[in-house]
Amino acid sequence: MTTTSTVDNGILFIRLNGDLIGSPDTDQLVQSVNTHLGEDFNQCAVDLSEIRYINSTGISILVSLLTKFRSRGGEMVIINPADHPNKMLAVTKLNNIFTVSPDEATARQQLTPAAN
Repeated sequence: MTTTSTVDNGILFIRLNGDLIGSPDTDQLVQSVNTHLGEDFNQCAVDLSEIRYINSTGISILVSLLTKFRSRGGEMVIINPADHPNKMLAVTKLNNIFTVSPDEATARQQLTPAAN
C-alpha cells in the first residue's frame, strides 16, 4: 500500500493505493496521522478509491483513525471507497458510523464547517 498525504486549508487529505491490511505500511500511515495530530489538525479525509482490498485489520485502522479525530473534536470522512472497501463498510455496518463522501470536493464541504 502506498500513502500520500497533504494538508489543505486545515484538512489532512490521505490518499491510499493498494491493499489496506496489517503491514508496515499501515504502521507508517498511523504514525503519519499521529504526527499531523500533533500539529493541531483535527479534520481528515481518507481517499479509498484506489484500495483494492481491505481486511479486518484495515477496518480496525480506519476505526482507530476516526476515534483519534473525533476524540480531538474533529471528524474524518471517507472519500469514494472502491467496491471491496465499500462492501466491507456495509457488511460491518460501519457505513452508519463513518461519513462517506462521493468525492474530494464534497468531503471538503463536509469538513469545512467543523474546521471553522
